[in-house]
Amino acid sequence: MTDLAGFIAGLPKAELHVHHVGSASPRAVAELAERHPGVVPSDPDALAAFFEFRDFAHFVEVYLAVVDLIRTPEDVQLLTYEVAREMAVGQQVRYAELTCTPYTSVQPHVEGKGMPIEAYSEAIEDARRAAERDFGIRLRWIYDIPGESGLPAADATLDYALHHPTDGLVAFGLGGPEIGVPRPQFRPHFDAARAAGLRSVPHAGETTGPQTIWDALELLGAERIGHGTSAVQDPALLAHLASTGIPLEVCPSSNVATRAVPSLAEHPIRQFVEAGVVVTVNSDDPPMFGTTLNREYEIAADLLGLDEQGVREIAKAAVRVAFLDAAEKDALCDEIDAYEPSAER
Repeated sequence: MTDLAGFIAGLPKAELHVHHVGSASPRAVAELAERHPGVVPSDPDALAAFFEFRDFAHFVEVYLAVVDLIRTPEDVQLLTYEVAREMAVGQQVRYAELTCTPYTSVQPHVEGKGMPIEAYSEAIEDARRAAERDFGIRLRWIYDIPGESGLPAADATLDYALHHPTDGLVAFGLGGPEIGVPRPQFRPHFDAARAAGLRSVPHAGETTGPQTIWDALELLGAERIGHGTSAVQDPALLAHLASTGIPLEVCPSSNVATRAVPSLAEHPIRQFVEAGVVVTVNSDDPPMFGTTLNREYEIAADLLGLDEQGVREIAKAAVRVAFLDAAEKDALCDEIDAYEPSAER
C-alpha cells in the first residue's frame, strides 16, 4: 500500500461529505478551548482522549461540546480558514462542499454565546475567499438542519438559507441523530429550499434502516445520500440507487467510530459498488475520527481492491456528482487524469 498511499497523497480530490465544525484540527480546537474554557480540554493528550467515542450518541455529545466553542465571528473565521488549509495542503482537495450548521452558532438560539446570522455568513464568506486566494481551494456550503433540535431548527435553517444566503451556498442538508428524528417532518423545508434552487443532500440510513433512505429520496428529494449504510439491507433500494445514479457519500472510518458498522472489514462499500451504485469517498469529521481524506481513500482502495486507475475513478466520481458546472467538472477531472505522482514527490 505504500506506493498507492503516495499516489493518493498527491491526487487532486473533491470532498462532498465533510462537516465544518467536525473538521476542526486538534490545534484549532485547542485554541478555541483556550479562548472559551469549559468542557473541552485544550491539552493535546486530554483532547485525544476526549475524542474517543463510545457510540453515536456519545459522538453527538462530544460534537456539540466542540460546537459550543464557536461563539464569535472570529471563531468561525479561524475554524473555516484552518479547515480549508488542512484540506488543500494536507489532502490536495481542490473543491469541497462543507456542511455547516449555523443554527448551533447563531442568536437567539444559543443564548449569550451566539452571533447574528449576518455575522456568521460574513465570517464563512471571508474565510472562503481567503482560502481560495491562499490555497487555491474552492469551498461551497451545505446548510444543515441539526435533526436533534427538531422543527425550530429546521425553520431557522431554512430562514438563513432563503433570507440570508451567501455566494457559496449550494445545498440544504439534514444531519444529527436519525433515531427518533423522522425524515417526513422536514418535507416542507426541503420543498422550499429546492424551490429556491438549493440541492437536497440529507443524511439517511447511517444508524437507522433503509426506510429512512426511502424517505429521504421520496419525501426530501435527495440528490445524494449522506452515508446510506443500511441501503445494503434492501436489494430494491440498491437497484433504485443504481438505476437513478443517486450517489452514496461513503465515510468508512466514521461508520466504524460511531458503530454504524462493526468494522472496516464489514463495511458495505464493496456491495454498493457491485450493485452498480455510485459511491464517493469522504472523511465526515476527520480529526474527531482520527482520519484524513487520504486515509479514507486508502481504506476504500483496500476494500475495493483498487489500483491507481481505480483510485482516479473514485476521485472523478466525486467530481461528477459535485454541484459544479460542467466546465468546472471537466477541468478538475482533466487534472485528476493528468496527475503524475512522480511530479508531486
